[in-house]
Amino acid sequence: MGDVIRTTPLVQKLKAEYPGCKITWLTLTPDILPKSEVHEILGFELKNILYIQNTNWDVAINLDKDKEAGALLQTVTAKTKHGFILKDGVIQPYNKLAEHKFHTGLFDDVSQANTKSYPEEIFEICGYTYNNEKYLLDNHEGKGYDWEIDKSKKTIGLNTGCGDRWVTRLWSTEKWVELIKLLQSKNYNVIILGGKQEHERNLELEEKTGATYFGYFPLQQFINLVYQCDLVVTQVTMAMHITMGLGKKMVLMNNIFNPYEFNVKGDIGTIVEPSKECKCFYLGTCADGVSCMETLEPTKVFEAVNNIVESI
Repeated sequence: MGDVIRTTPLVQKLKAEYPGCKITWLTLTPDILPKSEVHEILGFELKNILYIQNTNWDVAINLDKDKEAGALLQTVTAKTKHGFILKDGVIQPYNKLAEHKFHTGLFDDVSQANTKSYPEEIFEICGYTYNNEKYLLDNHEGKGYDWEIDKSKKTIGLNTGCGDRWVTRLWSTEKWVELIKLLQSKNYNVIILGGKQEHERNLELEEKTGATYFGYFPLQQFINLVYQCDLVVTQVTMAMHITMGLGKKMVLMNNIFNPYEFNVKGDIGTIVEPSKECKCFYLGTCADGVSCMETLEPTKVFEAVNNIVESI
């Protein structure tokens, strides 16, 4: 779902390149796309696949390295194709434009040496240059969601989880408690964010700090809650993509990924990393047994928040 959000800048570019065009998007997560920006949003189902395969397209793009997506680009009829195809049973770049992104996905040393952000890479695959085109995401205002938030203060959202895949990104409860108390000392509103998986942790944080935790919600309501925040502190996870999609400020806590991948700079926010060098590039378990995230001090995150809030 996060990859869908961070692909949306391409919509603006395509509309500029082809005025009056119709854009059809086939995805496993159709609910995340803004209906006001994409003309035809389809789920990855047989009936929609048959429609795609039996229509003549001017441009067809697949940025996914999954075999079923590559197979579809291989079989679709289009004047121009970009991205990845399935050939001889394996995913391959369709042409030279896709080779850079293909290699960063295969080889850790190439990925670690990469200095291009994800938007730069996907624009390159399509033969374009990324010029900071914005993410597109519906904020779901006007849906009747009601949040009791004191708007006279700056509101800081803290997304405390990171999913199951790469738990090496996790920060301990003790670190979150310390950060919350530092933020409260500056009279910020502190809202704890997360899903069902983080619920017990977030209840504990609420009990220990008195920070606001509304609970966990369906996707659209969660997006709208993030929209209420002036700034979000998060690890590399779904909340990061939502925050960027909404154009909100962000402090991104990163350890196991190449920081260049994330277009977090300037007006968007900043990246903070542990003082200990991470040995676990794209790994879900820690080589040392104790995650380097524990060397990322709350004071460092707090200072990053303050620096950004002062510029808002």
